[in-house]
Amino acid sequence: MNFEPRNGTDQHEERARLGPKAAEDEKPVLGSSGRGLSLRAMAPNAITAAALCSGLTGIRFAISEQWAAAAVAIIIAGILDGMDGRIARLLKAQSRFGAELDSLADSLSFGTAPAIILYLWSLQGEPRWGWFAALALAICCALRLARFNAQIDTEDQPHKSLGFLTGVPAPMGAGLAFMPFFVWSATGVDFFREPAFVAPWLLATALLMISSMATPSWTSLRPRRGIRLWVLAFVGLLFAALLVEPWWTLSAIGIGYLALLPFTLLRYSRIKRRA
Repeated sequence: MNFEPRNGTDQHEERARLGPKAAEDEKPVLGSSGRGLSLRAMAPNAITAAALCSGLTGIRFAISEQWAAAAVAIIIAGILDGMDGRIARLLKAQSRFGAELDSLADSLSFGTAPAIILYLWSLQGEPRWGWFAALALAICCALRLARFNAQIDTEDQPHKSLGFLTGVPAPMGAGLAFMPFFVWSATGVDFFREPAFVAPWLLATALLMISSMATPSWTSLRPRRGIRLWVLAFVGLLFAALLVEPWWTLSAIGIGYLALLPFTLLRYSRIKRRA
């Protein structure tokens, strides 16, 4: 709310009449203060911007047919996306601006960029329905993120309250969309590059992203004390496998995630009945 510049007494009486709402309305907006933002507040948003740049750079690599570099750019975007939120919570620098920027970056890095990369890699051989499959991936990713934003302030979230997500998250959806490329890179079998295989795969991935099914939430996992060392050893070996055989390892991660979905649904049903 903007107060008309009459005189100091009138403005003071007007603020007193309107109460706390006036004070909230007069808070400086982003960029209106000469003091600027602290580095603590800028750090998570800078990481989000880096993730956005990495995702869009994947398109540039795909245009020059550097397929492996394009896939790695999307993977780097996913790693950065997993870091920005945790760093924001660690630094206590969460903001609505950061949440909106993160959703925009996710839509471009895990929806638009993978759709274009996979279209150039495989689907342009079938420009009509191949392009529709690529569009489905990009649109469903945007719809999922819009649904997530709409539910941020909603208290009634059955999946979240029980420690689950709703639908496949955007970074994991991009990883599943690249599964044909991972398997093709690992095996060299041209079947996995055929539009007749890639297009239905993208459609299925798009549907998983906007579905209402319960999916695993890694943040809710709490390993028991007796197996924590085993978990650390497994993570270390997994990282080593990514360095030695990246495409086989990424394919195994995708297959493992898909195999986990039915067990997640059963576990959610049991927990929901108890609740």
